[in-house]
Amino acid sequence: MSIFLALRTLEEENKAAALCTVIESQGSTPRHTGSKMLVYPDGRIIGTVGGGELENRVIAEALQSIKDGQARRLSYQMADPERGDPGVCGGQVEVYVEPILPKPTLVLIGAGHVGKAVAHLASWIGFRVVVNDDRPGFCTPEVVPGADEYYPIPMAQLPEKIEINPWTYLVLTTRGMNVDVEGLPELLKFQPAYIGLIGSKRRWQSTRKKLLELGMDAENLDRIRSPIGLELKAETPEEIAVSILAEIIMIRNGGDGRSMASQPGGK
Repeated sequence: MSIFLALRTLEEENKAAALCTVIESQGSTPRHTGSKMLVYPDGRIIGTVGGGELENRVIAEALQSIKDGQARRLSYQMADPERGDPGVCGGQVEVYVEPILPKPTLVLIGAGHVGKAVAHLASWIGFRVVVNDDRPGFCTPEVVPGADEYYPIPMAQLPEKIEINPWTYLVLTTRGMNVDVEGLPELLKFQPAYIGLIGSKRRWQSTRKKLLELGMDAENLDRIRSPIGLELKAETPEEIAVSILAEIIMIRNGGDGRSMASQPGGK
């Protein structure tokens, strides 16, 4: 498969990778300017920027770029391995590493009043939205319009249908503790960017206690944010959805949730 076809497939399948391009080549180097290599999160590659130790270093940087979302401009001398150079051919090469990240996916579990509002708002601000509810009558485009995928199955079966990865945000607006206790153990086998559970502190304490009794690790359970959202004194489903999405945006962008006016300079 060519790199350009692979890039198209990445976009169609909403997957991650890093594109590495030789942007400058002077003297004797393994590959010319414009040479490209695509690196997948599992280390697979398409194309090459020169092979050998040079390529190994670029792949390592590409994998880190996928994780942190930051581009990199790498410069290598190719003269003296004893001083740390990745080759002996005598030239110099620069490689630009560009992360290609998937569109963030919000998985809405529990399509009640709040869930519908969350799905609508998440779609509006640019998330790919997946709706899940074990009640088939609640998990349809007619009930929750505008989502990208619908799965009327038990929560525990979701990992069989979708990929849960660092670009996935799990929002549980479920109808009760029993649903959470049954489904959460399967979801916590993965590493989403966010997992939040609606309900009072008392509900979460009861849910957590039950999950601990079932043998779940306390540190793993500490990844769950509950009650969910920022404190906005929200009451209506729409206001609660704003609170939930505000927390997700804060975490995604590295914010702190403070009022802009309270920060130095009003910034």
